[in-house]
Amino acid sequence: MSIIEEAKRVLKIEADSVLSLMDSIGDSFEAAVELIAQCGGKVVVTGMGKSGLICQKIASTMASTGTPAFFLHPAEGVHGDLGMLAKGDVVVAVSNSGETEEVIRILPLIKRMGLKMITLSGESSSTLAKTGDVFLNVPVKEEACPLGLAPTASTTATLALGDALAVALMYKRGFDEEDFAFFHPAGSLGKSLLLKVSDLMHTGEKVPIIFEDSSVKDVIFEMTSKGFGVTSVISRRGDFVGIVSDGDLRRALERDGNIIDESAVDIMTRNPKTIASHALAAKALNEMETNKITVLFVVGNDGKPEGVLHLHDLLQSGVV
Repeated sequence: MSIIEEAKRVLKIEADSVLSLMDSIGDSFEAAVELIAQCGGKVVVTGMGKSGLICQKIASTMASTGTPAFFLHPAEGVHGDLGMLAKGDVVVAVSNSGETEEVIRILPLIKRMGLKMITLSGESSSTLAKTGDVFLNVPVKEEACPLGLAPTASTTATLALGDALAVALMYKRGFDEEDFAFFHPAGSLGKSLLLKVSDLMHTGEKVPIIFEDSSVKDVIFEMTSKGFGVTSVISRRGDFVGIVSDGDLRRALERDGNIIDESAVDIMTRNPKTIASHALAAKALNEMETNKITVLFVVGNDGKPEGVLHLHDLLQSGVV
């Protein structure tokens, strides 16, 4: 068997292991979600060895998606770390065999504290499976390891089930983009979910504005002095009615070489793309990319311009 064939064999075994879990999703899974959702404390995920590494990922995913959780090393638990547990916590204990010594050793202590327990194992008749208040079976026909020894398909399946728990809890709680952004404030992801147009837009005297009956000469002066290459056009009542861009000036010159006596209303673009101040900056970026423009005017519910946003503002903020 070639290296490529071996790699494909591993991926198929692991993919099949994850897909087979769909048949085991039922009342027990729903009970586990309900138990965690009603938890008055934190979710404590514990496991040893490779399972322990998967437990760390499960705890991390839950914590970042609205379910307070942390990892407890079972071996350290019997040396004082059980003090991290508190009334109202729910314990998620993981062991593929269901007989891992370090995990089994802390089960009576967890029970003595009166904490509810969700157990994950590939052996439904194991000690761990029989101890939990809710048992989630993670059966795997075979490991991807050719020796059948190294945890491979079993850890992949456990990780996938942990993700399913975390996402189901998100769904149940109505956890949305703004909630997600609260836990991920750093980097471009956090900025794209937290920053709003109002945080970046230019306001006041910086906004290029011209009346619709203003001369083309005044239009050019406003565009040049404000430096956006475009100006908004408003009626005498202050309503936003259009924009004049560099492109509009060029097209007007192509139609009529003498436009100096024309007004802004004669050359402007009507009904241009605009955005609300409360919209996410990421939405503004999408509008610019979709419509191949670099400037968006911010218009309020009253139909009057409130500000202007340039692509450079988005670039400098780190949203892009």
